[in-house]
Amino acid sequence: MPLPHLLPRWLPEGSHSGLLRRGALVAVVAGFIGLFNWAQKEYSLAVGMAYSYGISMSIWFCTDVLRVALHRWLGTEGPHFWRLSPRMVLFLLAGTVVGYLLGTAAGDAVGQRSTLALLWDSPRRFWGFLFSSLGISLAFLAFFYQREKGLALERQATEARLKLLETQLEPHMLFNTLANLRVLIQIDPPRALDMLDRLNGYLRATLKASRTDVTGGGHTLGAEFERLEDYLELMAVRMGDRLRYTLDLPEDLAAQPLPPLLLQPLVENAIRHGLEPKVSGGALVVSAQREGPHLVVSVRDEGVGMAAPAGEAGLVASARGSGGFGLNQVRERLASLPGGGQIEVCSQPGEGTTIVLRLRLQPQSSATPPVPPPATPPAMPTSRSSAP
Repeated sequence: MPLPHLLPRWLPEGSHSGLLRRGALVAVVAGFIGLFNWAQKEYSLAVGMAYSYGISMSIWFCTDVLRVALHRWLGTEGPHFWRLSPRMVLFLLAGTVVGYLLGTAAGDAVGQRSTLALLWDSPRRFWGFLFSSLGISLAFLAFFYQREKGLALERQATEARLKLLETQLEPHMLFNTLANLRVLIQIDPPRALDMLDRLNGYLRATLKASRTDVTGGGHTLGAEFERLEDYLELMAVRMGDRLRYTLDLPEDLAAQPLPPLLLQPLVENAIRHGLEPKVSGGALVVSAQREGPHLVVSVRDEGVGMAAPAGEAGLVASARGSGGFGLNQVRERLASLPGGGQIEVCSQPGEGTTIVLRLRLQPQSSATPPVPPPATPPAMPTSRSSAP
C-alpha cells in the first residue's frame, strides 16, 4: 500500500503526501525531545518517549490533519490549506491545547502518574512543562506556515514564468504561419482561403488554452494533441502530399495534465527545419507512452536531420546543447515544471530527427473528463498537390 493511503480517504486528494512529510518531521523531533527528557533524569526512557510522542503527535493531528480535513469550514483551499484568519488562529490554539491534553493523558497512563498533580506539588515544573510544549508546537506551526507559503509563492512564480514563455511562443508560430499564407495567396488563392479558415479555428483553440492553469491540470495531453492535429492540417494545406503525419495517444493518457504549447514548437521545428527543406517531404510521428512514473512523448520526423553539436560524438545531441528558439523554450519550460523534465535529441543528417521529452506523471483530476485522442490517420497519404 502506498504511504499516502495510510491516511484516511476523507482527506482532500493531494494532501496526503504533505501531511505525512510534516508528520514524519514532528516524529523525528519528538524522538529527540524524548531522549532529552530521559537525559535530564526527569523520566525513564519509556515514559519520556510516551510524553514526547503523545503530545507531539496529538497536537500534529489536531492542528495539521484536522486543519486540512476541515478546510471548507476554515475557508482554505489546496494544495496547502493555509489562511491567516481569526477562525484559523482560534482553531490552531484550540487544537494545540486539546492535543496537549490528549498527549499528556497518554503519557500519564504509561508513567502511572498525574501531570495535573504537579500544579499543586510543583507549580513551576507544571507551567514550565506546559509552556515549553506549547511553545515547541507553535514553533512547528509557524515553520509549516512559512514553508507552505514559500511553496505557494514558488508555484505562482512558476505559473507566471510559463505564461510568459507562452506569450513568446504564440507570436513566433503566428508569424511563421502568416508568412507562409502570404506566399500561398499569390500562387494558389483557393488553398490560401482554406488555410486561413484553419488558422482561424486554430487561433481560437490557442486562445482558449492560453487561459488555462498551466500547472493545475487545466490543460491536458489530449487537448494538446488536438491542437497539434489542427496545426498539422493547417500545414498540410500548404505542403500537400509532402507532409504525412501520425498522432499516437493512448486513451489512458489523454487526461494527463500538460502545459499548453509544450509540444507545438517541437512539431513546428520538425516541419520547418526537417521536412520543408526536403524535396520529397516525409512523415512526422508524435507519440506518447507511459514508462513507470514517467510520461514519455516523442516527436520523430523523416526530414533532413541536423549535425551533432561540436564536441559530441555520435548521433545524440543532449539537452544541454545549443538549439533554436523552440528547443530553448522547451528546455526552459521543462526546468520550470514541478519535478522538472528531460529532453533528448537524436538526429542523423539526411534521415531525420527524434526529440524525446520525459516528464513525471502528474495526478489526474477526477473532475476533468478524459479527452478522447485525436484521430490518427494511417500515415495520411493525401491527394493534395505538392507545393511548388
